[in-house]
Amino acid sequence: MYSPWLTFLKRIFFYTFADVNFSSITNSVIMKQQSNSVLRSIDYVTIAIYLALLCFGWVSVCGASYSFGETDIFSLDSRSGMQIVWIGTSIALGICLLLLDDRIYETFAFFIYGMMLLLLFATIFNPHEIKGSRSWLVLGPLRLQPAEFAKFATALAVARLMSTYKFTLTNWRNLAKAIAMIITPMVLIVMQKETGSALVYFSFFLMLYREGMTGSFLFTAVAMVAYFVIGIRFQDTLLLDTPTSVGSFTVILMIQVFCAGLVWVYCKARGEALIISGGCVAVTLLSLLFSEYVIPFNILWVQLALVALMLAYLVWVWAGKQMKEYLLIMVFAVGSLLFFFSASYVLNNVMEPHQRVRINVLLGLEEDLAGAGYNVHQSEIAIGSGGLEGKGFLNGTQTKLKYVPEQDTDFIFCTVGEEEGFLGSAGVLVLFLCLILRLIHVAERQPYTFGRVYGYCVLSVFLFHVFINVGMVLGLTPVIGIPLPFFSYGGSSLWGFTILLFIFLRIDASRNLAKT
Repeated sequence: MYSPWLTFLKRIFFYTFADVNFSSITNSVIMKQQSNSVLRSIDYVTIAIYLALLCFGWVSVCGASYSFGETDIFSLDSRSGMQIVWIGTSIALGICLLLLDDRIYETFAFFIYGMMLLLLFATIFNPHEIKGSRSWLVLGPLRLQPAEFAKFATALAVARLMSTYKFTLTNWRNLAKAIAMIITPMVLIVMQKETGSALVYFSFFLMLYREGMTGSFLFTAVAMVAYFVIGIRFQDTLLLDTPTSVGSFTVILMIQVFCAGLVWVYCKARGEALIISGGCVAVTLLSLLFSEYVIPFNILWVQLALVALMLAYLVWVWAGKQMKEYLLIMVFAVGSLLFFFSASYVLNNVMEPHQRVRINVLLGLEEDLAGAGYNVHQSEIAIGSGGLEGKGFLNGTQTKLKYVPEQDTDFIFCTVGEEEGFLGSAGVLVLFLCLILRLIHVAERQPYTFGRVYGYCVLSVFLFHVFINVGMVLGLTPVIGIPLPFFSYGGSSLWGFTILLFIFLRIDASRNLAKT
């Protein structure tokens, strides 16, 4: 005979344990569903492009480092054999990054950034100097370059900062924080005498532009480059029969026209823009005719007087309308003049001799085929000798005879051009284009600011590396010594690019999961 109390206790026992089992089963089911969701959400298209680039990169390293008579390209004593090790460890590293919880990257972003800054600072005092740079840490047979890993740390920290509540780049204080976070590792890397790696961090400004930074910053940067190139390149060229420098004349005229355009775009003042541009161009043209046919004189003085009148006119308009845009345009004009007149001094008195020679060779002011221009000249010969279809795998002559310095690292693209020809080079560039376009697509589908910002940091870094590296091999950009992603020999760059990419793929894989 059962007591009512015993029946009641049995029911409590049954429902309690049934509830525990049900809860356990439910949690395991949810975790399994999330795991399956992440696996399904991984962007396998990007991974396929990554693997293809690794394969083509190894073939290029093999061709660049191969010597006639070498019997084993897979030996660990050869660079091609060691590159297989770097590739294998990179793939394993990528898999590990995909297995981690994506929230780790956002939670520890500032911590990773801080630790990387300390490592960069410690590297400045590194006793090992390799090719004039102190950017390498030598750990027995292993050499690592912290600057390569600082890219993903900076990207994580900037993404974490910009994903905070109510963060907008229209706030000057927020913009200053983001820029300071980007500039800090640059300064530390420059102190390591590694200018090329430091310049890569300028690519982050493309992300800032995507996230709402005014386009005037990019316009100012492009204008400064134009001032420098035109002013230095044509500094000693005279305008017609006048004692006026073509470089100075063109740059000052550009400043006047740019200011008129800024008034039109940002101040919505069409009449004032026409007065500035029309007045400056008309007076400059009359001065040119007078100097050419009447009395030769330096038109630069007239142009500077016109700039002074333009600034006075902008002050007068600003006093009447009280619009800060006029003040900003005045700052742009004065800053442009200061930059232009200081560019020559910086080039001749501040820059290192080898940097000055490289810029002069690039601008066509010098032709140092045996010195600073040797690398580029030999690279162009190697690429040109490849023709349409190339000489074939391991059949290149310029690269096999080691005519091109750093042909398996910074100048590895010349090996692609010589052995694979125009078709192979175009194929590699198309593959990189597919990667960039895919990264844009993946970044745009991110539901949270952190993922989107980090994604644009990643694609900006890749775009900068590809553009500058291929450009310097072709003689279109200065030789600053940065690797071609997934192609250049070495573990630091390959690991750095893999970490940068696979963290983004892991963040993207969780885009459909609710954040808790």
